Amino acid sequence: MNSDFYIEVISEQRNYGEERICGDVFLSRKIREENRTIAVLSDGMGHGVKANVLATLTATMSVNFTIEHKHPETIADIIMNTLPVCSERHMSYSTFTIVDIEADGKINILEYDNPQTIIIRNLRLFDPGWQQTVLHTAKNEGKEIRTCQFKPLKEDRILIFSDGITQSGLGTEKFPLGWGHDQLASYAEKLVRNTPSLSAAKLAEKIVNMAYRNDNYSSKDDTSCASIYFREPRKLLISTGPPYEKENDKKLVSAVKEFKGKKIICGATTADIIARGLDVTIEDSLEFSDPDLPPVSVMPGIDLVTEGILTLTKVTRILKEYTPGYDLGNGPADRIIKMVKESDEIEIIIGTRINIAHQDPNLPVDLEIRRTVAKRMSRLLEEKFLKEVSIRYI
Repeated sequence: MNSDFYIEVISEQRNYGEERICGDVFLSRKIREENRTIAVLSDGMGHGVKANVLATLTATMSVNFTIEHKHPETIADIIMNTLPVCSERHMSYSTFTIVDIEADGKINILEYDNPQTIIIRNLRLFDPGWQQTVLHTAKNEGKEIRTCQFKPLKEDRILIFSDGITQSGLGTEKFPLGWGHDQLASYAEKLVRNTPSLSAAKLAEKIVNMAYRNDNYSSKDDTSCASIYFREPRKLLISTGPPYEKENDKKLVSAVKEFKGKKIICGATTADIIARGLDVTIEDSLEFSDPDLPPVSVMPGIDLVTEGILTLTKVTRILKEYTPGYDLGNGPADRIIKMVKESDEIEIIIGTRINIAHQDPNLPVDLEIRRTVAKRMSRLLEEKFLKEVSIRYI
């Protein structure tokens, strides 16, 4: 299925009031051996740390049990039985929505007490045929879950969200009963119809921001929206380091020239090689937008040119620390992060020539650092951001 289109999965969140911890938890996982993608959104009771603990436990169990192909009723029953009981309310409570995208193209959605998932197909709201199931186990007798199954088409979108979205604006003159599911669905449909190529990230961001606006810019509940988009992959090339042999400079130039997508060059020597091969001139910038890094340069045909190992090291650090609310600046590393976030398939070309000025002849430190940073960056992009990453040495 993934050969037909790329699956973009991303979430956007705002915390309740001044809380530093969100009571909603979103987890996503790619099971590469099975070519599956799993996304889960859980909303814990209340706010802050206790809600986050409940939601984290629920989301983690949801992912693990879904990986094991357990039946939806079994997953729901085990989760409800496992959650700790609140000492004040004498009940355990955490909602969840699970989206399981399987290798054969079948999508399974399981919901318990979250607002109903919105699906958009052909720029219109799509009803996959929801099924209501009542649990009959001793502890959870009478509780209802919703399920559906369908096969995605290119340009399909799936939106899952907490009730902080649908209940936003509650008590205001405009939305006395809250924004509501129907008005949210109409808003999402309008956004997609107006901008058919709108990214999953932008769609989720716009929905969360509108809910924030409905609450007069002070969220009355934890507010989360996760967006899944089936589309053509957006490709990005990152080239760093000169080739081991000078004869391979032409191969590097050719790889960069022929790449169909956005292009980033990290490193002055690498940039010089490519500029000569493309017969273009590099223009240096004097705009120091990040005190830790040299400014970017400009090269025709290349989307971004930066310094090498220092910049990639900072990119890796930001990727590790990154959360949905992370405030990116306009420095070289931040700009790389923005381009990475907007891309799906990322190819990294690592030149293996040793920089004699920066290493002991017996220990190619510069090369090893370059390789190590690239591997760490690749792992973070794959595991945390669900990107498809390939590394090529030249």
